[in-house]
Amino acid sequence: MSNISVNILGIGEHSFPSGISPLEIQQSMKGIPSNAIICTIDDHLADLSTPLEQSCTLKYLDGKSKDGHSVLLHSTAHLMAQAVKRLFPKTKVTIGPYLDNRFYYDFDVETPFTEEDLLSIENEMAAIASENLMISHQVISRKEAVNLFQSMDEPYKVEIIEAIDESETLKIYTQGDFTDLCRGPHIANTNQIQHFKLLSSSAAYWRGDENNQTLQRVYGTSFADKKDLKAYLNMLEEQKKRDHRKIGKEMDLFFYDDEVGPGLPLWTPKGSVIIEELESLAKEKESLAGYDRVRTPHLTKGDLYEKSGHLDHYVSSMYPAMDVDGMNYYIKPMNCPHHHKIFASTPKSYRDLPLRLAEYGTCYRYEKSGELFGLMRVRSMQMNDGHIYCTEEQFKDEFLAVCNMYLEYFKIFGIEKYQMRLSLHDPKELGNKFIDNAELWIKTENDVRNALQDAKLNFVESVGDAAFYGPKIDVQVWSAIGREFTLATNQVDFAVPERFALHYTDMNGEAKTPLCIHRAPLGTHERFIGFLIEHFGGNFPLWLAPQQVAVLPVSDKYNDYAESIIKELKDNKIRVKSDLRSEKIGSKIRDAELEKINIMLIIGEKEAEDQSVTVRRRFIKEQQTISVKTFIKDVKDEIKERRVTHQ
Repeated sequence: MSNISVNILGIGEHSFPSGISPLEIQQSMKGIPSNAIICTIDDHLADLSTPLEQSCTLKYLDGKSKDGHSVLLHSTAHLMAQAVKRLFPKTKVTIGPYLDNRFYYDFDVETPFTEEDLLSIENEMAAIASENLMISHQVISRKEAVNLFQSMDEPYKVEIIEAIDESETLKIYTQGDFTDLCRGPHIANTNQIQHFKLLSSSAAYWRGDENNQTLQRVYGTSFADKKDLKAYLNMLEEQKKRDHRKIGKEMDLFFYDDEVGPGLPLWTPKGSVIIEELESLAKEKESLAGYDRVRTPHLTKGDLYEKSGHLDHYVSSMYPAMDVDGMNYYIKPMNCPHHHKIFASTPKSYRDLPLRLAEYGTCYRYEKSGELFGLMRVRSMQMNDGHIYCTEEQFKDEFLAVCNMYLEYFKIFGIEKYQMRLSLHDPKELGNKFIDNAELWIKTENDVRNALQDAKLNFVESVGDAAFYGPKIDVQVWSAIGREFTLATNQVDFAVPERFALHYTDMNGEAKTPLCIHRAPLGTHERFIGFLIEHFGGNFPLWLAPQQVAVLPVSDKYNDYAESIIKELKDNKIRVKSDLRSEKIGSKIRDAELEKINIMLIIGEKEAEDQSVTVRRRFIKEQQTISVKTFIKDVKDEIKERRVTHQ
């Protein structure tokens, strides 16, 4: 048997017999961490049991690494499926992928799992983990795979196999009495799964289609370290407290009504305050950045969306057509085709570019009932939308200006962690999911990548997530408690302007097609407000708070003075609530705190005599007695500066 050279990162280069596995090397050599659960072979993630047939570079990863944790999550999903099959033998298994810090597995069960069932499954998982079962894999043919899973009476696995491209290699993974179809990789032994927790169960449809069988989805999490598991579970508890649906109801910001329809939020006066403040902020920033505001109708003839390509690529997310005078009309899922029409309505020269159009347009998208979620997935949305028409030479500066606008918003809202994701096309999907022009895709993607690199912006790449007409930047942000959200977008369109015959006259008098940048720095009001509710836990900064100040007289004797202060605050456009009830001041303060009102003005004998107010802020113990004039000036400065916290 010949030898191969293996460069073990952190250890050095060594010679081994061909066919040796990383697991065997780990067990035979000192210096390799015993907690390594997975490896990369020449930068490709692989099982520790993979035979090394040629010289390579080998890197060991533990469960705390990003890839190691993903594999641990996926392996824990298999462990859960094995436990379910042991406890509920008639269950049919489907799929069990990993998510960010979580995993799930979908099961076809006779009756939905109860909380007691989840506890039993969790205990069985611990028992299986302690059995020290080796996890092995093998490559099998399509026919062998079909026969295997038919013999196991697993029809969903058979359906999956029959849908897989014939060129793809099929693998099965086995641990004890459980075998699953999976691309892998996986950890080497069930005893490496120690710190896990099943989180919840819910209904799900097979392949996400509501016309298919209803399944039982069980979510769980798993970590390499007990402390990390505890920290994650604590964060989930905090997320429950900050759930925007819960806080939104408590603060009376928005609600849904069965007679209006699912996914169509109704905004109360308090919730509308937040919308108005965000819109005011965006209009202010866009005015400074040279945008012109436009308005477009809520519906249009289908010809427009046929020309734009939305009927080819987006129709499943649009509401059905309405027959009006023998013509199909659609309510709009986005504003861009309308903006293209505005651009084309008058002749343009290179001197008119860049042209920046912005609109707060309401759009409507059909989201499946099972995918609706609070304000995060809705059917009616107000979009902070805009389109920039520019020359190729102007593209880089315009694209980065949008990215920098994002960064400015992050500072305003105290968003400290963010990441820009460059979403690229998948060459295999050209002509189907993406516009069929490989050359333009490559050129445009390189232009965007180079712009981001030159500006030293933090970004990652994701293949297959581009818009159908060009690459895009999706902005991921993390809330104050570490929950990840996708908020803003910045998209490059190299195809649709040509479809609309958009053109400008260059300095040589020739007609040129402009590039178009689609951007929505605040995304939709619905999703952004949902994020802000959870980010601030409902404790909005003063400028954004639906109710900014509560005036609380200590007794009825001071109601007249309190009302004079209320009038003065309203005259200065400060949102104020009065509490003139015959209640003790302690009760009034508690009620104001429950309503998450930032500032309480305590009014008593001394304040009435001195024409002053005693200022009490939430989360600040010290109270301050100052003149009404000083208070109004301080508050107006804080609101104008849009401070995240009181200074």
